[in-house]
Amino acid sequence: MEFKIGVLPGDGIGPEITEQAVKAIDAVCRRFGHKAHYTYAPVGAAAIDSCGEPYPDSTHRVCMESDAILFGAIGDPRFDNDPGAKVRPEQGLLAMRKKLGLYANIRPVNTFPSLAHRSPLRADLVDGVDFVFLRELTGGMYFGRPQGRSEDGLTAYDTCVYSREEIERICRLGFEYADKRRRKLTVVDKANVLATSRLWRQTAREMSVEYPQVETEYMFVDNAAMKIIQQPSHFDVIVTENMFGDILTDEASVITGSLGLLPSASMGVHTSLFEPIHGSYPQAAGKDIANPVATVLSAAMMFEYAFSLPEEGSAIRVAVQKSIEDGVVTEDISEGGRAYGTKAVGDYIAAAI
Repeated sequence: MEFKIGVLPGDGIGPEITEQAVKAIDAVCRRFGHKAHYTYAPVGAAAIDSCGEPYPDSTHRVCMESDAILFGAIGDPRFDNDPGAKVRPEQGLLAMRKKLGLYANIRPVNTFPSLAHRSPLRADLVDGVDFVFLRELTGGMYFGRPQGRSEDGLTAYDTCVYSREEIERICRLGFEYADKRRRKLTVVDKANVLATSRLWRQTAREMSVEYPQVETEYMFVDNAAMKIIQQPSHFDVIVTENMFGDILTDEASVITGSLGLLPSASMGVHTSLFEPIHGSYPQAAGKDIANPVATVLSAAMMFEYAFSLPEEGSAIRVAVQKSIEDGVVTEDISEGGRAYGTKAVGDYIAAAI
């Protein structure tokens, strides 16, 4: 097969980690007889610097013309420290999600046996943890209008809006994923307080009759936040709204012991996007110390979800596991042993595929 892959390195460590994922993709293509064609485009602060906007039309064209998108990271302290900035890198990510119709963010949470001791949770709590978050991406507080501040600047306001259609499409994906896994779906909301959450719960309940084989439970977000830490093995598939998902997925990410290990996929109407869950880590940019594993595993998800090639995705996962077991890792998980550079880890993984 031939693939057209749009590569959006982004900011901070983004260019370094996407470079390692490209190495893994090329290694898979050599092994399985595929061919990948790459088109690079700016996004985030890099795009603001070169084009004046965080998600330019030229980048959108690249995304629309690609079979899948490999994305690095967005964020720059120049903008974080300027509350008056008119344009921000993160606006590019929101625009990309909206224009590409990326309504579902998929984040698997599981542990590597050889790194289970790095988790802040007890070993017996993280043993065998394997669940998936489905976070709705294009609705809720992040996109609701009106949004802004009063003329005197003393009052700010956001609006949380959800339509039944938006809720149905993400919940249906949740039911389908649960049906393919251990047949348990947890719908997370705040239905005791929020009107949007009550619509979420009503919609999910009505849809659940179509999936009698799936055990469906409903959990308030504060309870879910506790249970993810107290009993993470309780979960199979979790589906929730945008802001709750943003917070809970970052909370769940600490279970693995390093943000640098977790990939994600954003699926939707047009081209799907694959990215690590961590940020741009600008302090490490250009130092060859960033952990590329999450981005490499995002490439594995690309083969599995965008190209329907699970064997190719598995080849990357096996190579990553070998890298970790052999101690060829970056400083964040080296535990006092030898710490390898970003490029060295990428080379090792590619050679192991």
